[in-house]
Amino acid sequence: MTLLLKEADVQKLLTMDVAIAAVEEAFRQRGLGNAGVRPRTRMAMANGSQSLMAGWVGGSANAYGLKVYDGPRAGGTARPTGMIVMLYDGATGQLLALVEGNHLGRMRTGAASGVATRYMANPDASTVGVIGAGNQAATQLEAVCLVRHIRYAWAYSRTPERREAFAQEMTRRLNIPVRAVESAEECVTNAEIVVTITNSATPVLEGKWLGDGCHVNAAGSNNPLHAEVDVETIRHAALIAADDVPQAQQECGELIAAAQQGAFRWERVVELADIVAGKVKGRPSYEAITLFESQGIGTEDVAAARAVYEAALKTGAGMEIPLG
Repeated sequence: MTLLLKEADVQKLLTMDVAIAAVEEAFRQRGLGNAGVRPRTRMAMANGSQSLMAGWVGGSANAYGLKVYDGPRAGGTARPTGMIVMLYDGATGQLLALVEGNHLGRMRTGAASGVATRYMANPDASTVGVIGAGNQAATQLEAVCLVRHIRYAWAYSRTPERREAFAQEMTRRLNIPVRAVESAEECVTNAEIVVTITNSATPVLEGKWLGDGCHVNAAGSNNPLHAEVDVETIRHAALIAADDVPQAQQECGELIAAAQQGAFRWERVVELADIVAGKVKGRPSYEAITLFESQGIGTEDVAAARAVYEAALKTGAGMEIPLG
């Protein structure tokens, strides 16, 4: 049975706890050598670009897939919202589903930060600073709150109205106090977990603001010319993890810039998959600063799409597509 799963289906079926479980298992399988990633490729077109991502997840999920979506348009016009994940059964090669991927993408990106936080943040971390207040910021904070007992959060965006609205909405949704603040420094100074989730081309986080023991999820950029965190953040980090090191070498602007400046060597980066699989300790010490560089990879999409598909089979959601 091949299903078409629309955005409304994904929003109903893919809760954050389900997304975290699926993405965590995908990282574990990869750490065990039972999953694969094809880094994102971008094809230039006359007035924009096309992006492709792919991955395979073994184990109980045993699925592979491809995600395709439109890139930024010439002249700064907004790109279409259409994003499709094609999900295949790993054992038979059957096309299981076409899954609209906008909400799925936000959820799996948040889930990846949740997984990194689970393994890399101090167990008693209870405060969060979020720089950014868009749709992606909401799933980031939700995921962190599911893996740690969060008692307080701060939020900063350059737009006062946006940060205030975000703080009010997340306070209501998560039932914790989320306070909008007037600067990025104020947002992170007392935070034990920090999230950057912006489209800024220049750093929004300075390493000198971070306290001992802080964990940082840098999740907003996959552009080699952009940097959300400064070089000092990278220097201060005792452990740096990426969802995929080869993809980070192509896309992670802050690490690329730090390497070019001689402030960082790529040998320092470990795979989050190896942390989840128990091959690498996620926290060198209680006082250590840790950094997760999230670019977004195809195995995350496949794992999340498989979880949505399985939920759809149980609930009767989606529309069957006649093939052949």
